[in-house]
Amino acid sequence: MDEATIRLHIERLAEGGYVATSPDVPGLVAEGRSIVEAVEIAQGLSRKIAESCLDHGAPLPPALSRFATGDSIDLGIPVGIC
Repeated sequence: MDEATIRLHIERLAEGGYVATSPDVPGLVAEGRSIVEAVEIAQGLSRKIAESCLDHGAPLPPALSRFATGDSIDLGIPVGIC
C-alpha cells in the first residue's frame, strides 16, 4: 500500500466538535466529536476520493499522487491532555 501525506486544517465548531478540511484534497470536509475523530474521518474520506478518481479515470489531487519517499517524514499529531 502506498501512502501520501496531506495537510489538514482543523477548526473548533461553536456547537461542539471539530471540522477538518484540506488545501491538498479539494472537497474534503470531515466533522468529528474530537480532533482525533475528525482526522480519522478525513483519512477515510481521502482514501475514498483517491479510489473514486482512480475508478473514474480522473486525475488524483497532486498531494495524493506524490507518494512518500525517503527515510523520514515530519508530521504534526494531536495528543489528548486530561
